[in-house]
Amino acid sequence: MDWASLDWNILERLREGFISGRAAEGPYWQSTNDLTHYDFTYAERIGWKWDHVLSELRQRGWRPPQGKLLDWGCGSGVAHRRMAEAWPSSVTGVRVFDHSTLAESFSIDRMADTHPTIETSSWERSETITTLTISHVLNELDEENAEDLMATIEAADAVIWVEPGTSDVAAQLVAWRERLRKQFTVVYPCPHQGTCGLTAPENARHWCHHFAAPPTGVFADSNWVKFGQRAGIDLRSLPYSALVLERASARSESGSEVPPTSLGRIIGRPKVSKPYTRFLGCDAEQVQRLEMPKKLNAQLAKKLDRPNSPRLFQWKHDQGKVTAINPVNGES
Repeated sequence: MDWASLDWNILERLREGFISGRAAEGPYWQSTNDLTHYDFTYAERIGWKWDHVLSELRQRGWRPPQGKLLDWGCGSGVAHRRMAEAWPSSVTGVRVFDHSTLAESFSIDRMADTHPTIETSSWERSETITTLTISHVLNELDEENAEDLMATIEAADAVIWVEPGTSDVAAQLVAWRERLRKQFTVVYPCPHQGTCGLTAPENARHWCHHFAAPPTGVFADSNWVKFGQRAGIDLRSLPYSALVLERASARSESGSEVPPTSLGRIIGRPKVSKPYTRFLGCDAEQVQRLEMPKKLNAQLAKKLDRPNSPRLFQWKHDQGKVTAINPVNGES
């Protein structure tokens, strides 16, 4: 597959189905060619979101427990391929599940091309799964599938889940977090294990979303620029919501640590101005608007609105004013 062989009739039909909501009415792949085109374009952008999530997890020293990985609702398979690239020693095998057998076959073949040493096949429900990946499924989830997904999550040791960064999908993901947080440790994005502060009535207009950065060079690539223009996609904006969960027993095996309880996370995109940087901050106290004086850390303040800037901090604040702030990974 290359840019010269793109069939825009296929891409436009797929995008129209996603936007209209008809994609939720049943399998929308009509051929392997559909999946090839999707994987080369739309799925690659989803892969950039996965890269952003997995990069922070790796920076923090987290890794999934070793064992088989299940990609639930696999589509073209971008989620499990990104996982295999990030943690090749942890992923001992890949299982795929999708309501479309075309999607399962395509993702298995793509893994054979990209990671031939990792055995990949369709999921047999009698198999024990260690890590579960879920990507962009909430817009298509009916009640029966939601029950099936819950049972699958409850049987896993670790869950890595990435969704679009829209307000309605993010709210659904928060609801899943609240149902699962007593069974799992919340690893990402939450800096605490308590009730999500976004469930408070005063935060009804906010939602938990983050922004990934496209790879270096995308904006200088005329093919991606033309694709973005024709598809009506802003390549600069990659909003997503995510949830990473882990059982205590899996954490002891993987060597991961529970995040400190004194952490805070920036939600969404900060607003940088001359005297202050303002952002929505989440910590164990609550979700609230915070204001950081530029003089507190001028170097950090001027870049906080960039997708690749730090988002997890040790911080202190008083009456909405940040009084101390240090990126967790020692960045500045």
